[in-house]
Amino acid sequence: MFDIAHIECTKCGAHFNADQPRTVCPTDGGVLYVRYDLARLKHNFNPASLATRPAIMWRYADVLPDAPPVTLGEGFTPMLPSREFPNVFIKDEGLNPTASFKARGMSVAVTMAKAYGLKKLAAPSAGNAAGALAAYAAAAGLEAHIFMPKDVPLANRVECESYGAQVMLVDGLISDCARMVAERKEREGWFDVSTLKEPFRVEGKKTMGYEVAEQLDWRLPQGIIYPTGGGIGLLGMWKAFDEMEALGWIGPERPRMIVVQSAGCAPIVKAWDEHKPTADFWPDAATLASGLRVPKAYGDYLILEILKKSSGLALAATDAEIMDAFRHWARMEGIFAAPEGAASLVAYHKLRARGFFSAEDKVVLFNTGSGLKYLDVIESLKKSGRPPASRQIGGIIGPY
Repeated sequence: MFDIAHIECTKCGAHFNADQPRTVCPTDGGVLYVRYDLARLKHNFNPASLATRPAIMWRYADVLPDAPPVTLGEGFTPMLPSREFPNVFIKDEGLNPTASFKARGMSVAVTMAKAYGLKKLAAPSAGNAAGALAAYAAAAGLEAHIFMPKDVPLANRVECESYGAQVMLVDGLISDCARMVAERKEREGWFDVSTLKEPFRVEGKKTMGYEVAEQLDWRLPQGIIYPTGGGIGLLGMWKAFDEMEALGWIGPERPRMIVVQSAGCAPIVKAWDEHKPTADFWPDAATLASGLRVPKAYGDYLILEILKKSSGLALAATDAEIMDAFRHWARMEGIFAAPEGAASLVAYHKLRARGFFSAEDKVVLFNTGSGLKYLDVIESLKKSGRPPASRQIGGIIGPY
């Protein structure tokens, strides 16, 4: 069904069919991945077949679910050569619909929700995922129910309300929002599209991996630096690389995958440094880069495994370093990045200084969103000369 071979648990390896909506593995709560018959697809799906396809992420429809797409033109964002570093490229996801990479995942998640006949979608969020869900649900004619901390950044709240989403402001943390969704979803008939709580947001995010390969003439870079909260984009790109190898498009080479987090919320960095297979919950998370304020990623075990397999690493950036990089990118590259995206530049500078990357290494830095979503944060910093008071918001934690 939907030209999907099966859906597979990333922990126990159990297989499920795609004839009904899935959340996580019912046995062990593992993240579910969608699998395709790549041996069959490789006969007709190849790089040459992409030449006449539209420059959106649905150009890779053969390795996406076969359902009428709910699309706003997401994907195929530019890969901009850095003006400062000859072998560095900036993948600018802020030019997606709803101004962030979240558009990719929500496009596929909402596509499948509509195909399954679901009517009401829900998620706890306080940022770009909420805006993307609201937009794509509106395009699909579905209800979006979003739980947000009451001190959410203004742009995200206004965006969701403008799309017609039902926004519930909560006097508490993102974890409180997640619990409310979990407690009410069965009674209200909501389907939870939280980070890694359903298998299709990964499918949208994996198209970033296909695009990196295509835009670099099917030669993967030596490194990819990815700002990581929940980590769906990192997981999706790694999945894409495995699929492309099975299709015969690339060989076994892989980029060194680099996770960058905020020093005020760095559970993956801590787990990596301590050689742990999973991360501990990060207490008192605080950073102005709200998308990086994820105290515990649901797919942490997968993120850490990818870092190990790719000979990558995880490192942190302070808020001061992030904002310095934000200003530098704006003035040097003409890119008005989200703070999360600017963290990737901080990481690159640190890794070059350590000798981890050389000047000859091709490295892709991801800017995950637009700085326009953070005008209140930027203006507050400009007026006060110091980072704004930390908001208790961020990515999705759990499980719940």
